[in-house]
Amino acid sequence: MNYQQYRTARRLVHSCCNYDCGNCLLLDDGEECVCPQSITYSLVCRWFRAAVLPLDAGLCAALLHRADRKKCVLCGGYYLPKSNRAKYCPECAVAARRKKEAERQRKRYYDSTHLGPKKS
Repeated sequence: MNYQQYRTARRLVHSCCNYDCGNCLLLDDGEECVCPQSITYSLVCRWFRAAVLPLDAGLCAALLHRADRKKCVLCGGYYLPKSNRAKYCPECAVAARRKKEAERQRKRYYDSTHLGPKKS
């Protein structure tokens, strides 16, 4: 995990249901225990990996699914594709679809209103 990923994971730790003021309730056996995700660069906590990390899809793809991830053509971010022909991350897919639809409609309008080469 690099520093930027570590900072993102630290922010996600606060979303964990076992996190209590810097301590982990799962590891609490009478005395307080510091949450391992907040002090290390590695993914130690199984609960964090299973329940909290999927909240940030980009970080999850970068850390857990390195072989399966793809790079988005538009933004350059990593994501987990839902099919083998996906080119864009889910955020960019919406924008790319709207842009292509606008181009298609513009071409359709131009072809129907302007005289062009005769179709055979």
